[in-house]
Amino acid sequence: MEDHHGRYAASITRDYMVDLQRTFTFRNSKQTYTGIPIIAANMDTTGTFEMAQVLSKHTLFTAVHKHYSVEEWKNFAATHPECVEHVAASSGSGVADLEKLCAILEAVPALKYICLDVANGYSEYFVEFVKTVRERFPKHTIMAGNVVTGEMVEELILSGADIIKVGIGPGSVCTTRIKTGVGYPQLSAVIECADSAHGLKGHIISDGGCSCPGDVAKAFGAGADFVMMGGMLAGHDQCTGEVIEKNGKKYKLFYGMSSDTAMKKYVGGVAEYRASEGRTVEVPYRGDVDNTIRDVLGGLRSTCTYVGAAKLKELSRRTTFIRVTQQSSQMFIL
Repeated sequence: MEDHHGRYAASITRDYMVDLQRTFTFRNSKQTYTGIPIIAANMDTTGTFEMAQVLSKHTLFTAVHKHYSVEEWKNFAATHPECVEHVAASSGSGVADLEKLCAILEAVPALKYICLDVANGYSEYFVEFVKTVRERFPKHTIMAGNVVTGEMVEELILSGADIIKVGIGPGSVCTTRIKTGVGYPQLSAVIECADSAHGLKGHIISDGGCSCPGDVAKAFGAGADFVMMGGMLAGHDQCTGEVIEKNGKKYKLFYGMSSDTAMKKYVGGVAEYRASEGRTVEVPYRGDVDNTIRDVLGGLRSTCTYVGAAKLKELSRRTTFIRVTQQSSQMFIL
């Protein structure tokens, strides 16, 4: 028994010593990043200024959603200048999107990260849009996606993007695979896309598919440089929306950006020529996101300890994947 406790104490000590910080120099912007490479998704429920305030204290990153005004950006940068190095301004690929992005970056000169986000990165138009943004902002770091194959990762990096967002269909409120039949298993996509990106000195974000801290660890183990979380950060105080009470229990709404809810909120509804590709769900209210972040980081440190990685950088070199039929015992899960 004493030996067990001794080993447990040693394990805690080792977990505490694990270094989760990464430093990257990006291929096209030449900019250097240092921080824990976990990103809050640029969904309007999770990619909020309030989320950025908490995450930046842990050196985590926030891809801020595209629906804030230029004035709101200016106010945020003025009142929370310490957060600006840990946030990106998001944009779609339309003309109006580009105009607004330019206005935000002009209003907040310290902002150096851009997240170009479309549901389908497989178009010549999007490639040309990435080139346009790169020409406009040669020193900014550009995230672009989403794609799931090595060839398209290479195409976007060569067109000026620094970090490619990987994932089609794995998100917790995404119904793309159900509505369209299109998608790619997330772990396989990350393994393939990381290999292609790293060959060009580019980087990738694993976007979607994480439902617990262990999934975040697996994404890093598969070669992801950054991991983006949406559903895991939903339901907290820092998320957009009011707390709803039903049958004595509290909830907050969480929805995909291609859902009916998002479409009605921003563009008056789903266009008649397309289908909604997102769910709207009531997530149990979870309080301050700081507790969830500590849980994720604690799990990640413990992962590194289990596989003998002294720092997050080493994790992908210490990882072997084994195919299983069940991740954990379901005995006491109702």
